[in-house]
Amino acid sequence: MAYDRTAMLKLLRPAMTRILTPLGRALVGRGIGPDAVTAIGTLGTVISALLFFPLGQLALGALVITVFVLFDLLDGVVARLGGKGGSTWGAFLDSTLDRVADAAIFAGLILYFISEDDTLMAAVALFCLIAGAVVSYAKARAEGLGMTADVGLAERPERLVVALVAAFLAGLGVPYVLPAGMWLLAAASLVTVVQRVRHVYLQTRER
Repeated sequence: MAYDRTAMLKLLRPAMTRILTPLGRALVGRGIGPDAVTAIGTLGTVISALLFFPLGQLALGALVITVFVLFDLLDGVVARLGGKGGSTWGAFLDSTLDRVADAAIFAGLILYFISEDDTLMAAVALFCLIAGAVVSYAKARAEGLGMTADVGLAERPERLVVALVAAFLAGLGVPYVLPAGMWLLAAASLVTVVQRVRHVYLQTRER
């Protein structure tokens, strides 16, 4: 059975929106717009990832990062409730800062593996960082050329879930889960890059 990402998002987003709406309403009431929410979420993610992960505080780091990752949904709530910044510029800012946040998460994991003298896993985490950037770039470039590339096994939500859940469980002492998560993510990211390249290639052949 094919993985229906759209169905999952349709199920989760309304629930998360209901949870975040009271906070969004409070932020709007204080004149805080979605751009500010996006920036705060990114800054919190970057600081948390580069502070907790290199120190080996994986579970705490994963939990704090997850809270800030939810700002990715909160900025949309704020925009809908009337906050300033819900615009094309806001969409561009959100997408750009997502890349910064993702890079910080994997940079923190790379520093953690280096601190543990695990050069192999540091290299795997670096591959995940690079492959994730290529996955995002492939979609953006395809759309810039008038095509689509919204296919693939591991988009941003999947990459974040795998990385943060693996880090959290590793922080609780579950053995081998973080290396397994990184290897799984590396393979899935590579498959996704291939899927997107193939998808764009097929579209160019149809023109």
